[in-house]
Amino acid sequence: MTSDHLSINRDLWNADAVNWVAIGKRLWSLETPEWGNWGNPDKGLDLLPSDMTGMEAIELGCGTAYVSGWMARRGARVTAIDISAEQLATARRLATEHGAEKTFIEANAEATGLPDTAFDFAISEYGASIWCPPEKWLREAWRLLRPGGRLVFLGNHPLSLICSPLDGSSCDWALHRPYRGMWGADWTEVAYEPSGICFNLTVSSWMALFSQIGFTVMKYQELFAPEWASGTRAAIGADWAKSYPVEQVWHLNKQL
Repeated sequence: MTSDHLSINRDLWNADAVNWVAIGKRLWSLETPEWGNWGNPDKGLDLLPSDMTGMEAIELGCGTAYVSGWMARRGARVTAIDISAEQLATARRLATEHGAEKTFIEANAEATGLPDTAFDFAISEYGASIWCPPEKWLREAWRLLRPGGRLVFLGNHPLSLICSPLDGSSCDWALHRPYRGMWGADWTEVAYEPSGICFNLTVSSWMALFSQIGFTVMKYQELFAPEWASGTRAAIGADWAKSYPVEQVWHLNKQL
């Protein structure tokens, strides 16, 4: 694992930001959220409280900030953080178009510089949840939350990573990496679609880390591709993702 993940991932997202504008526009316009690479419906997942009136909420690694837009629509006062200036430029344009008031900060989600215990709710969908080392960004999220505050995050399921070939080609039906000792993957020099450095853990390692930091697990969800899905998204084919969990969602509470 390289220690330079911050600059590598920042450069990746600055260069790739233009490819996420259209997706950001579509997701900002949704009346009801959908989640993950396959657009799973919000019903039954409930990643956001239905009523966020008066809540202080933060999105860690916001990208185009559509999740922040959904939270603002539910009544929250929202702070959205991302390390990519280009992604934030898109987020600010879309927030203006939708009349959503929020605070945007260009910062590292591992060390935001924001005050302790300033937020009631924190969320990360494919932001800090996969692009930052868990032991760093989770400690920062814990620091930012008030006692009893909630953290929800969505990212790749560890099974999808161990079934991903080392050359970066599409996820398949074989095991390509050890599960034991999992930390994530460096995609910077792979043969197929090189990208950045992502992080993941075994399920037991996630749970041990939560307990060590001071989070209680309230709910754990494994997401599959919906039955209508076809083709490939994020190097994972629909047939695989209908049979095996492609994403995971953790719902945590900061212990009192």
